[in-house]
This record gives sequence, C-alpha cells and structure tokens, in this order.
Amino acid sequence: MPSPSRFKPQTDMARDGSRDRMPDSQDLLAATATLRARVEATLEAALAPGSQRPARLLEAMRYSVLAPGKRLRPVLCYLAGQALAVPLEQLDAPACAVEMIHAYSLIHDDLPSMDDDDLRRGRPTCHRAFDEATAILAGDSLQALAFELLATEVTGVAPAARLAQLRRLAAASGIDGMAGGQAMDLEAETRQLSLTALEGVHRHKTGALIEASVLMAADLAASDASVVTALARYASCVGLAFQVRDDILDVEGDEAATGKRGGADARLNKSTYPALLGLEGAKRQAERLLEDAQAALEPLGEAGAPLRALARFVVERRH
Repeated sequence: MPSPSRFKPQTDMARDGSRDRMPDSQDLLAATATLRARVEATLEAALAPGSQRPARLLEAMRYSVLAPGKRLRPVLCYLAGQALAVPLEQLDAPACAVEMIHAYSLIHDDLPSMDDDDLRRGRPTCHRAFDEATAILAGDSLQALAFELLATEVTGVAPAARLAQLRRLAAASGIDGMAGGQAMDLEAETRQLSLTALEGVHRHKTGALIEASVLMAADLAASDASVVTALARYASCVGLAFQVRDDILDVEGDEAATGKRGGADARLNKSTYPALLGLEGAKRQAERLLEDAQAALEPLGEAGAPLRALARFVVERRH
C-alpha cells in the first residue's frame, strides 16, 4: 500500500473564513472555491504518475476525474464536516474517495452497453477519448483507489471511523445504492414508472452517494443521533432535488452550459420528473425538496447555513 503522503494535497490551502456564512446560492461556487481546489489537489496527488503505473490507464483516470466539474459530493462532505467542527485534514480522504466513485460511475454509465453517450462535461466520454477497454479499467481502478484511500491511516481518525466510512461508501456504491439504481434504471427503459418507483430509482442511483458524502463526514464527529438523522434527511432531499433538476435541464438546459446534448431522455422515452409531472410540476417538486432539505438542518443552527445555500444551488443550477 502506498504511504499516506501520496494522498495529501501538494499545495497549501487557505483555511481562514472556512466557516463563514454563505449569503446565497449565487455566490456559492465562489465561496467554496477553496474547498474545490483542495479536493482537486488531493485528487491530483492520488493520481500522480508512477513508474509502475500504466501510463495510458492513468491518463484515462486523470482525464475523467480531473475534468472540470462542480465537485458537489466533495463539497457536501467538507461543508457537513465543517458544520460538525471536523478538521479539513480529516475530510480530505472521504471527499476524494466519493469523487472517485462518482467519476467511475460516470465512465461506466457512458459505455455503449449502458447509456452509450459520447459527450460528458462538454468533452468526449472516456471510452471515446481512449477506448472501451481502457475506460472499463479506468472505472475499475478509480473504484479500488477510492477504498484504498479511505483505508489509509489519517492522523486523528480512529480505525472505527475509517471502517464506518468504508462500509458506508461500499453500501452507497453497490447493489443497495448506485449500482443497484443503475440496474433499476436500465430495467425501466421499456416501461413508464410511477412517481414512487422513479424516486426509488434515483434514491439509489444518485441519492445514495450524495447521502454518503454527508454522512461520511458525520462518521468523523461525535454527533448526536438527532444530528445524524437531520443530515441524512437533508442529503436524501438534496439527492432527489439534484436528479429532478437534471431532468429539467435535459428539457430546457443550454447544451453549452450543461456540456451534454439535451433531449436525450425524451428520445429514449425514459421516465423523468417532467414526463410524469410536467415541466412546471417538476420545478415545484424541486422547490418542495429544497424546503424539506433546508428545514432538516434546523438542529445545526447557523452552522448549517452553507449546507442550506448548497441545497439552493442544486435546485437553481444551470449545468
């Protein structure tokens, strides 16, 4: 196993003002720039070239993980941890690991045997930029590296906390979470789902990993059960709101902003929130989820303000 130093950011990130209140979702990306830069430095360090690392495979991994993105899941992890007074250094591993799992899932979702997409974040998908075999191996390697990172000793993090994080991320990634949700989504391609069934798909496919992002931070804090329950409810609502907004953007989003072709869901006759509720109904559903997410954070008081702002960003984003 590589030494823990491989996974430490190689730049000195500023910490001052990290718990300042974020005024609104319009300023959220600027306010979290330090956190996004921090996780990107950690990812860069974890994916550094090495003499025993196949160059083409590593290039494909870096191409997918280091592509421009919102870093929603790592930022959620950092913000939840900061709300619970967890040091940033202890949050680097789960923040980085959850982004690697997310990147691996996108690589595999885009494959010809899955969604057969050729554009992701405005660039060719991994299997288009490289080849299908390399893309599969890149996803496999990112998944393995995520768990290696979580298992690596970090100063101040008890073994029990690392084990809890490993168990939580594994559950969120596999048959009871993201992979199970993708299977449910594939099975649903030939039929229209009810709203309840559609929510079930997305609680697994999208929501499970978002919830893990928040609760892995809680695993590092001595939190009351009520706080953990509140964070779980918040993350569940944010996860669904994220998918509702994705469905809305597929209908009315600007391809230049979203980085992918619009109308794909309609062409595939997929069950979506706009298809079931209408476009305006889907927007109302997103707002209801936002209200529930923000209300869930009441036990955190003012410390939950950045998380509330992030929930609004999820519902109002344009990409």
